[in-house]
Amino acid sequence: MDSISGFLDKINSNIILRDYEIPDPGEDEVTVMQHYTGVCFRDILTQQGFFPRVSLPIIPGHEIGGTVVATGKNVTEFKKGDRVASLIYVPCGKCSYCLSGNENLCPNKKSFGETLNGGYSKYVNVNKNSLVKIEEDVPDEAIPIAACVTGMIVHAIKKVGKIEKGNYVLITGAGGGVGSNAIQIVRALGGIPIAETSSKWKDEELYKLGAEYVVHADDDYNKDIKKITGDGVDIALEDVGIATFNKTLRSLKTGGRMVVIGNLKPDPVSLPLGLIILKGNSIKGSISSTREDLKTALELNARGLKPIIGKKIRIDGINQAYEDMLNKKIFGRVLIDFS
Repeated sequence: MDSISGFLDKINSNIILRDYEIPDPGEDEVTVMQHYTGVCFRDILTQQGFFPRVSLPIIPGHEIGGTVVATGKNVTEFKKGDRVASLIYVPCGKCSYCLSGNENLCPNKKSFGETLNGGYSKYVNVNKNSLVKIEEDVPDEAIPIAACVTGMIVHAIKKVGKIEKGNYVLITGAGGGVGSNAIQIVRALGGIPIAETSSKWKDEELYKLGAEYVVHADDDYNKDIKKITGDGVDIALEDVGIATFNKTLRSLKTGGRMVVIGNLKPDPVSLPLGLIILKGNSIKGSISSTREDLKTALELNARGLKPIIGKKIRIDGINQAYEDMLNKKIFGRVLIDFS
């Protein structure tokens, strides 16, 4: 089985297309034929050299899922024809984190698109420990983003942020591939989403998705949020980083929680320690998703949660898609179409 696949050969270079024949799956692997794979801003950061452990040349991409077309000899949990979604990494399955269901924190995990060939290929070999079966009602477009987008948001909002019904939740970068999907998920989990965007042309779409309010990056949106809520938000889902971090922190109510899931420009931020102490705020990082998060995400999709897809491209459009993402021209997630 071969296909035209995308390769990152060196840092700060374009994705190069070439024929790639996938090897037979390993003993504990299956070969997945993808209809779609997702394009994440992390792929751009990898291209720019912000993940020093990347093994070059590499097939980028970590949003993987599709149909099983071959299985290794030790695989009994999956068979040809099964629809599956993958985590964005392969956990070791043996450490205390993996054994306690917190495999997203596994120190031995291997990441697709970084140390393992990833999703910019129609066929991908995936370890069985990374896979979850999919119900029939889940649309194909939801499969690749179930781990990195939907499941990651579920983990951040539910497990780390500990959302409760009626909580105000600020979502920064709400017009992007993560933030746009987060609006629906916050609604599904009982929260009241407040969307932040730097692109005012996205306002109408954000309201259509279910945002209760929309605030803007070039305003003092922390002050706007205080007027809206009275005290501030219960939870802030920080998906941008340094450009919004300070205003987001000041948008928290007393005892509010910031959950950091994104960092588009990997520069350090300054922390106003007095503010954090006096208001009893917490700042927590949230990484990826677990298999349980992935299952929850797929259940939400089966019950009608629709993936927000801004653009579908062929693999030869990947470099232009990167440019469009960097220039904030896309509302929602980008998918590479292999059909």
